[in-house]
Amino acid sequence: MENFADRLLDEIEKFQNPSCIGLDPRIEDIPDFIKKENKRKYNKTKETVARSFFDFNKIIIDATYDIVPVFKVQIAFYEKYGAEGIKAFEDTVNYLKEKGKIVFEDGKRNDIGPTAEAYAQGHLSPEGFDVDAITINPYLGIDGVKPFIDEAIKYGKGIFVLVKTSNPSSGDFQDRVLENGKKLYEVVGEMVQKWGAGTEGERGYQIVGAVVGATYPGEAEVLRKIMPKSIILVPGYGAQGGGARESIPNFNEDGRGAIVHSARGIIFAYKADPYKNKFKSEEFHLAAREAALEMKKDLMEAFKNR
Repeated sequence: MENFADRLLDEIEKFQNPSCIGLDPRIEDIPDFIKKENKRKYNKTKETVARSFFDFNKIIIDATYDIVPVFKVQIAFYEKYGAEGIKAFEDTVNYLKEKGKIVFEDGKRNDIGPTAEAYAQGHLSPEGFDVDAITINPYLGIDGVKPFIDEAIKYGKGIFVLVKTSNPSSGDFQDRVLENGKKLYEVVGEMVQKWGAGTEGERGYQIVGAVVGATYPGEAEVLRKIMPKSIILVPGYGAQGGGARESIPNFNEDGRGAIVHSARGIIFAYKADPYKNKFKSEEFHLAAREAALEMKKDLMEAFKNR
């Protein structure tokens, strides 16, 4: 079974694109023609919304799967609509797999004992959602992390541990200075490197990765040194205020070791400048493709100017 880190890095190099599209649908932003068609087909509001999500996702995927190596699906937007929403999530994951894509789930799961095992099995195993990687919260320590590592090793999957998140209030806890003089996010980064020891692939990277926001480039520079063997998932590009230049410190000097994520800035590009004057709502997928290509170009130029 191929090591997850090797597989991910292979795909990034294949597409020459270290970026990831987030499929985080919101019903108010879905084009009206999709919603109207599903309202005609289904009687229940939840089912109408859920099927609109999947139809929207499918069109986005078809328009962009040949230019990005990874898609990330935030399960919260689907759970909001109960069983119908979960079905749309599962259908989206399965469709991405049919297209041969690596699928991250943004689930931020965490617990201990049998509950953590159930979460890990339910999301990473073939009997569950069978995603390729999932984000997890480290707050409960190794008791809440090891079940995910075990399942990831068993099925050739990966995990991304929250270390320094992109939100403004992340510092409430993550920036706290401990008795040893280190900030909490630095200690978590050290733990991530420790937890991943022994899971390295042929390229030298571990299957235990980290989440570090593009909105904190200074912290990213520190964490990159602490976690040289970890792949970093970088949220915060675009809509949250981070850019390509701010994302670059998450990469190692060899240009590897990170993947940058954008959701709203791509999938809803048709509603924002400069795309809204160029594409109709029925062409939302074309706007998404152009935005994805622009993100790739942006990152490549930032690498050149590093």
